[in-house]
Amino acid sequence: MNKETKQSIEKKVDSLLSIMTLEEKIGQMNQYNGFWDVTGPSPKGGNAEKKYEDIKKGLVGSMLTVRGVDQVRSVQKIAVEETRLGIPLIIGFDVIHGYKTLSPIPLAEAASWDLEAIKESAGVAASEAAASGINWTFGPNVDISRDPRWGRVMEGAGEDPYLGSKIATARVKGFQGDDLSDVNTIAACAKHFAGYGFSESGKEYNTVSIDRSTLYNVVLPPFKAAVEADVKTLMNSFNELDGIPATGNKFLQRDILKDKWNFNGFVISDWASIKEMISWGHAEDLNHAAELAVEAGCDMDMESYAYVDELVKLVKEGKVDEKLIDDAARRILTVKYELGLFDDPYKYCNEELEKTVIGSDANRAAVLDMAKKSIVLLKNEGNLLPLPKKGKKIAVIGALADDNNSILGSWRIASDDNSGVSILEGLQQYKGNKLVYKKGADVTVGQTAFTEELTINTTNTEDFDDAIAAAKKSDVVVMVLGEHGFQTGEARSRTELGLPGVQQELLEAVYAVNKNIVLVLTNGRPLTINWAEANIPAIVETWQLGTETGNAVAQVLYGDYNPSGKLPMTFPRNVGQIPIYYNHKQTGRPVNSDNNVFWSHYSDVENTPLYPFGFGLSYASFEYTNLQVSKSNISSEDTVEVSVNLTNTGKVAGKEVVQLYIRDLVASVTRPIKELKGFEMVSLEPGETKKVTLKLTKDELGFYNNDGEFIVEPGTFKIFIGGSSITSLETEITLN
Repeated sequence: MNKETKQSIEKKVDSLLSIMTLEEKIGQMNQYNGFWDVTGPSPKGGNAEKKYEDIKKGLVGSMLTVRGVDQVRSVQKIAVEETRLGIPLIIGFDVIHGYKTLSPIPLAEAASWDLEAIKESAGVAASEAAASGINWTFGPNVDISRDPRWGRVMEGAGEDPYLGSKIATARVKGFQGDDLSDVNTIAACAKHFAGYGFSESGKEYNTVSIDRSTLYNVVLPPFKAAVEADVKTLMNSFNELDGIPATGNKFLQRDILKDKWNFNGFVISDWASIKEMISWGHAEDLNHAAELAVEAGCDMDMESYAYVDELVKLVKEGKVDEKLIDDAARRILTVKYELGLFDDPYKYCNEELEKTVIGSDANRAAVLDMAKKSIVLLKNEGNLLPLPKKGKKIAVIGALADDNNSILGSWRIASDDNSGVSILEGLQQYKGNKLVYKKGADVTVGQTAFTEELTINTTNTEDFDDAIAAAKKSDVVVMVLGEHGFQTGEARSRTELGLPGVQQELLEAVYAVNKNIVLVLTNGRPLTINWAEANIPAIVETWQLGTETGNAVAQVLYGDYNPSGKLPMTFPRNVGQIPIYYNHKQTGRPVNSDNNVFWSHYSDVENTPLYPFGFGLSYASFEYTNLQVSKSNISSEDTVEVSVNLTNTGKVAGKEVVQLYIRDLVASVTRPIKELKGFEMVSLEPGETKKVTLKLTKDELGFYNNDGEFIVEPGTFKIFIGGSSITSLETEITLN
């Protein structure tokens, strides 16, 4: 936005605020859930009628879960044509990894390490949501998490703040585009501010206890990156931090976000999180909760009814300064102006766009591309993959192979159930082999729904025999195992991360009769698959890839697409290692130097992960040689070029994510043993060598101290480069 446009909007907002009543200003801070009939002239009965009357009084600034051009136009018409000032509503919705046409779950997208593809994926989601009348998404989730027990890892970018920051920027720009007033863009919302990914024991809605170093260097960087990308809104989190719920945390929302970072958008609570401060024991009642939240800097109330019911009283009693109300209303109105809603409140209500954009061939092609890039090859012993395209008998086993719904993943509330291309359907597109499908065993029993607990099949093995018989007669077995799509996401914490139910038993039974198994994992978090890693020759991590899942998986298994994904989260050997992450700190006793037990380790399992962060194989093979730095002694103002020769030593063309890590050997605040500070996707033909150059500046070499100040200290830095966080090439530089 240019300076002239910004100043024009500021004048318009100030002019509007000058004629608004206190109640109308507070109304802008109130969001209602829209699961009610907005198509009639006046809904009757209970809560629906109250919401209708509140909109007419100007006491609602935003609606969520209203969707579709007809519904949005109906509710917008009330706000614009039946209120005193005609201020349009902003329509919010959870567009997490697509609207109708679904991309892979965000964690899977992060495995692509392809920022342009991730940006385009968010753009596809924005275009479909906007065509359905929506102008604001509650995404991206930029929570960093080291605990795969927490179900919401599927919504984020994994464990690393550098990668997470890059992806946060890509997603914000994808949603918001170059001009927020364009009809195919929507406002983004970075969430959850802050620390939610560090919920104790991986349990949902739990407390968070982290040190300031972790807060400043791990948790906050992706939020800062989102703010620097001009994200229009942030959502606070359900957790407490330093004993204060995030929704009422002034340190987070005012001191850091609005003052230090100069964030000029608005902050919304998460669902009823203002009211939940009562349950936390931080607020006496709803009146007190409203006071705490607005003082802390929460601008909009989602579904607590605290602001609309309590703030007028608090202002009139002198407990809340009306300047805080003005500031919040100004921020919200500004975003509405930037969206172009005041110019045309019905701009997102175009039936023609709704018909032509949603589910278009172009959108399906884009999500297929994203899905293929998200797949990670974990093991390929004996080059079992890619599969030959003819002349083989292939058994496809696993209920998830023939499932059109689970593969869509969680958080896809606008998409149609059973609308994904199943893995079996994708494999059936290849006609040269004889394919036999057997279920083997169900993963779940009974209903599967976003809002309900799942029942996992832990006893029924009656279909094992058919699967075993098919495996005996086959040259290769493709076993599709993992989690149901609704086993991850919000409120889907798990204490065990193995294959759910009887699937491990099924895998071992099939292995007993045919060892040529390709294990296709479909899941929303890292799993503990020690037995499979030790015994199964080929393992492919396909996550939950959305609408085009089956086509993407089949193209990878048959070699029409060479996998290039890299893990954005560490895979543990067992749950007891959690949290396990590559960028951990050193300890005072890191190795067994005296041949005794007194060092930092487990007595029953090694310290290393099953699969490290950044790991991923290819049908090609790559060799790294000749690591060099442009300068070995530098000042804080210098740029260091780090180069390496990368050679494709395989027989097919492939892509490799070259990863650059550093270690600050001595610092005033201890630093991790490795930190990702750069990466680049490189394409190579067989036998081809390319020189890859990545750059380091003070932005990469510095860190935040415990007061939140970014500092760059002199000293020696190790430089690592390779194809994962387990790298073999290293050198050093000295910062003077």
